[in-house]
This record gives sequence, C-alpha cells and structure tokens, in this order.
Amino acid sequence: MTSADVQHELRRVAQDAFGWDSLRPGQAEAMAAVVEGRDVLTVMPTGSGKSAIYQVPALLRAGATVVVSPLIALQDDQVAGIDRAADAPEAVTVNSAQGRRENAEAWTAVGRDGAEFLFLSPEQLAREDVLDRLRGVAPSLFVVDEAHCVSSWGHDFRPDYLGLAAAAEHVGRPPVLALTATASAPVQREIVERLGLRDPLVLARGFDRPNLRLVVRRYTEDATKRRAVVEDVAALPGPGLLYVATRADTERYAQALREAGRRAAAYHAGRRDKDREEVHRAFFDGDLDVVVATTAFGMGIDKADVRFVVHADAPDSLDSYYQEIGRAGRDGEPALATLHYRPEDLGLRRFFASTRVDGEALRAVLRALLKADGPVTRKALAEASGISARRVSGLVNLLVEAGAARREGRGVVAVGTDRPAAVVKRAEEATESRERIARSRIEMLRGYAETTECRRAFLLGYFGEEQVGPCGNCDVCLARGEAPDGAEPDGRAAAAPGELADPAEAEAEAAEPAEVPVLGEGPAVPTQPVRSASPASADSPPVAPAGGGPGPGAPGRGGPDDGGRGGAADDGGRGGAADGSDRAGAPDDGGPSDGDGQDDPFPLQAPVRHREWGDGVVMRHEGDRITVFFDTEGYKTLARDVIAEHDLLERR
Repeated sequence: MTSADVQHELRRVAQDAFGWDSLRPGQAEAMAAVVEGRDVLTVMPTGSGKSAIYQVPALLRAGATVVVSPLIALQDDQVAGIDRAADAPEAVTVNSAQGRRENAEAWTAVGRDGAEFLFLSPEQLAREDVLDRLRGVAPSLFVVDEAHCVSSWGHDFRPDYLGLAAAAEHVGRPPVLALTATASAPVQREIVERLGLRDPLVLARGFDRPNLRLVVRRYTEDATKRRAVVEDVAALPGPGLLYVATRADTERYAQALREAGRRAAAYHAGRRDKDREEVHRAFFDGDLDVVVATTAFGMGIDKADVRFVVHADAPDSLDSYYQEIGRAGRDGEPALATLHYRPEDLGLRRFFASTRVDGEALRAVLRALLKADGPVTRKALAEASGISARRVSGLVNLLVEAGAARREGRGVVAVGTDRPAAVVKRAEEATESRERIARSRIEMLRGYAETTECRRAFLLGYFGEEQVGPCGNCDVCLARGEAPDGAEPDGRAAAAPGELADPAEAEAEAAEPAEVPVLGEGPAVPTQPVRSASPASADSPPVAPAGGGPGPGAPGRGGPDDGGRGGAADDGGRGGAADGSDRAGAPDDGGPSDGDGQDDPFPLQAPVRHREWGDGVVMRHEGDRITVFFDTEGYKTLARDVIAEHDLLERR
C-alpha cells in the first residue's frame, strides 16, 4: 500500500471498529509506521490516546497482538475500553488473578478463536511455558505499555521489563511498539536500547499541560507544612489526590481530612487487596473527595475529572512529579498541581537514593549460572541460590550490566571468564553511577521548587522543550503579573479550582493561621511562592550537596511505598535491585531544537562530551547556563562562559 492508502485504511478502521471520526496529532504517523512493520517509541501526554496507536493498526496486521502491561488493573481497564467499542475485536488477559480455567479459555480464544489482543504482565513473560505458548501464537505485534518501566533512570523501574527484548525475540520478533506518557531524552534512549528497538520511529509529542496550574509553597517547619497541607486540601473542590512519602502519613492525613469534613481514604501497598480495590471503586464512582496515597496509587488512574494533585512531600524526581500531576485535568479543564516543599525533606529522598550491592547474593547467583549447562530460569536460579525470585531479578540485571550474564529466550546464561570479585566490583561501580544520577535528579527537583523564573519553563526544559515567554499559569508568573500571549489585558490566567487569581490575595490567604486539625507542632510561617536561587553553576559539579541522611524533622527510614502501583503486578510488584545503564546512541526523538541550532554551539538535544564526565545530551537552556544529562553522572548545570573559557564541552 502507498502512504495515502495506509492513512485511508487507518481512518476507516478507526471509524468502523472503534467509532472514532478522526485521529489526534501524532497518532496517524505512529500507526502508519506500525502497519509498515517498523519499531516505534511513542511518548505522548496522558489522555492523548496512546492505546489507539496499537489498537487500530493491529487490525491491519495478520495475527494476534501481545500487549505487555505492568498492572492487572491497567490490563482490565484496557480490555474494558476495547469491549466498549461494539465492533472491536476480542481482547483477553492472562494473569495470576484469574483462575486456571479462565486463563485456559483466554489462550484458546487467542490460539483458536481469533481474539486479537492478549494482555500479559512482564512477570508472565519471564515464564518459559508462557513464552512457548506465545511462540505458537506467532504474534504480529508486540506492544510494551508504560515503557518507561524499563529504564533504571525512570521513576517506575521494573526489573522484569529488562527481559522483554529477549521475550520478543523468542516469540518471533514481531515489530515492537513502546508507549509511555513520560520519558525525558535520556530515558527515551535507554528504552530504545533495552527493548532492542531496530531503527525505530521515536515520536515525542509536547509535554506541556497548559490547563495545569503549577504552584510551590515553601516551609521551614515540618509541623507548619503539615497543617498547611490539610488546610489547602480541605478547601479544594474535588475529586483530587494527595501524595505523601510514607504509608503512615497516608493514614494521618486521611484522618485529618475526614475531621475537616472531607470524604478521604488512605491508599498504600500495605493495605489488603480488597481494601485497595474498594478505594479505587469509591474514587472512580465519586464517593470520595480525596485519596491520600503513596506512589502505589499510580499507573492506571484514568479518571478524567481529577481537579487537583497535591504533594505533601517532594517526590524523587521531576519524572515522577510530572507523571503524578498528569493525573489531574485529563478532561482539559483547569486543574491544580501544588508541591508543598521543605528543603530538608530532600534529605529523605537522598537517603532512599543510596543503594549498595549485596556481594554475597550476587556471587551466589553467578555461581548458580556457572554450574548450569544452559539457560537458567529465574525460578531455578532462586532455588539454586536460596534467594527469592524477586531479588534474583535485580541481581541478574546487575550481572548482565557487569558483562557476566546474558538473557536468552529461555533464561539467563553466564558469559565471560572474570573472577567473581571483578564482577562484583563492576556491579558496585554501576550502582554508584546510578546513585549519582539519582542524586542529580533530586537536585533538578530542588531547582524546580526554588526557581525564580517561570515554573512551567523549568519543567518543560527538564524534558528538553522550551517555553517561549511566561506561561501565565504558575505561581511565579502570576505573582509577577505575567501572562502568555492572548491572555486577559490585566495579565491574569484563569484561576484553577480552589486558587485565587490575584497573587496578593493568595499571599494574604497563605499567611492566615490554619483552622484545621493539626498533624504536628511548630510556629506558623507564611507560605508563598519560592524566591530562592536556582542551583549554582560552575565547571565543577554544580548540584551542590551529595550524601547525607534525612534532614531535620524528616521521617525515619521506612522506604517510599512503591508496591501495588494501582493494582497488583503479577509477582507482587516491583522486584529486586535496580539495573544499571547500557547506553544507546541518541535517537531522533522529534524534540524541539533551539532555532536552527546554527547560532548556538550547544542546542537542545545536542550530544556532547565532557572531558571528565563523559558523554551527555543538552537538556535545558536558562540564560547563560545549560543543563546536560551525562550518562554516568546525571544532570549538571554549567555556565556558558566557564565552558568556553576551559573548553569543557565538545559536540559529538
């Protein structure tokens, strides 16, 4: 078929099978590449119709479509969405939440009855029997949803995602389509490499969500912050989400909000499955005003009318923050994203970013691989090493990164002849690199919270996009009376729910004492838009503090709640230690450029090399500074005059 024929067929199928009269920007281009058999990575904002990118072209390719989705709740939602289209083909799931008979019927539907879509978790694809059955099905398309989970630089890393490239090969290597709503350029490159995408079309559409008002409120005392969070959320029209760092705080804040008259419930991975499902149902049915959650209430939250997302604690990165605030305002109406920020709280995030290699466990898994005659499954490695299958996944990832193991379709094999001590040392070096990267991402979050410039410009710059002029819908722009082109003459943007359009009124209200249940004690201070300086820049590492445990008033170690993720994964959630980072060359990600790039020696997305920090990519411009993501060091902000004076960077 010609390109015109492909586009015509795509629109016909979209209309006939799903009832869609038109396709959104970016959808048709990605769909056409899939029909033509090309690998594709699509990065599109939440609510932009990513699922359609596999649903429509799947009907133009002969054979079943495998969709890898990380959560059972997500799988169920997508199947339900397909079922709502009267003329769409059948979709089925195979997962551990279903009985043996139901799973058998799903396999029969795909193998004999012609069901088009088969939804599986990455944990299912780690099983040899599942891979063998899929090979018999001979799928025509292999879809990886929430593809950022493959990246150890991303915010939802799942070790079993690292086996998907080998799984795709084992089932016949059909075209691979990777989908995600959030992936900065470094994460995009890692997705391309780790999924083994071949000459992919990388389609990254704009990250901006102009209907979201971005606000940061700053505090010096933890108790004051806690009172203000309750006051803020209690006054906002719902429904909405309040994110906190620990399970204990979900219960504390939920109780305080109920005492303030709001219908609020706590959600975290430590609650029973039945209780979590009930919170989900109540929130979606409109029976709750606020869900107070850890990041366990995450992927799969597809409720269009969420009016606010408030963070009581700083998340671990801007990647996480963008993903979480993206759950607000999916209907396109004004919504609010507020970060309650205390600089000392970042000490907790730095503490959680600290990791170490369990050398004995790594040696045990390596010994088990060396004794085997061929590929070893995760289950067999767990039995031979005496280590849980969940931890084995992370240890295997480290061995692969250290060059001591390789994934194959039926399992993992040992490679190389290095002594175990040398392998452990390389794994430790990789882990230290990841820790540096994690700390640099925390410092970028600090930069967002403390910037004196347009907050939206900073956020978009982190993802490699430029905001031209003031956004008119963040606290900094509003406080200055700045507005984007086309705004009202007085410079105001439309107020988000529960927010005051007049910055003076907002500051006056923030200074009033709280009249809500108190979660802690401490002197009251006004909560106003931050006016602190951005991170310093120099030719030495500019992201100042490294190390350190929790700051004053930070909770003790308990770990952020990363289980559940809005529904149980097939092995109980995220597994073992994080993997490291093999690097791919920079793909053409369709991102913005800084003009034509001819006048600026370091335009956005330009690959560069630093004599000490190695290879990197230019991510952000801010006046006389640029921010570069370095593969082994993370984000560094450099002054242009220092770069020129010391010849620090060169284009690759």
